[in-house]
Amino acid sequence: MSSLGEYPESIAHWEAAVRGEQVDWKDLLAGYQSAVDWPVCSFWRELADAYPDAKVVLTVREPRSWYASARKTIYRYMARKPGIEGAIMRLEERLYPSLRRRRALCERLIWENTFEGRFDEPEEAMKIFERHNSAVRETIDPDRLLVYDVRQGWQPLCDFLGVEIPDEPFPHLNVADSFVRSAVRRRRRALTLRKMHPEEGSAIR
Repeated sequence: MSSLGEYPESIAHWEAAVRGEQVDWKDLLAGYQSAVDWPVCSFWRELADAYPDAKVVLTVREPRSWYASARKTIYRYMARKPGIEGAIMRLEERLYPSLRRRRALCERLIWENTFEGRFDEPEEAMKIFERHNSAVRETIDPDRLLVYDVRQGWQPLCDFLGVEIPDEPFPHLNVADSFVRSAVRRRRRALTLRKMHPEEGSAIR
């Protein structure tokens, strides 16, 4: 998802994919060695077929831990909100034009298509999360699938990929905190814009 901010020209292709249109995956993903996160994870079946020699890594975690993290990050900052939260989002989108399209993509692909409009219901969201993991396990040939918990470190991942274990510690990056810090910086800029140009902010509905 972060790459859509770096390469906003790719958003139109993902929008087409979400609409069910034909996608040339090898053209869209040219230059990439791997892909992770939304929007690609919603098209894992298509990508597994398009790249039959590619290996698939299914990262797993405890559902409640996953839900808490997702709610703190992508749901908080990418799902549409009413009131002041919604006003701040619209200000952000004035500063970051591609953000509006990314959020619209998230709205349809994640909150509507994947979670059926029920992400606010933890038990339902976790059931969908676990259904996804089960579907991947049942569909992908075991010879090309690694079910992986990052707490396992380098060994199983490197064995699966057929590469040497790096001579450095396994990275422990808190992605959730990084995501939140980035979103907070973006919001501060939006609020600064609101203070500098109150007439523009008041016109936003």
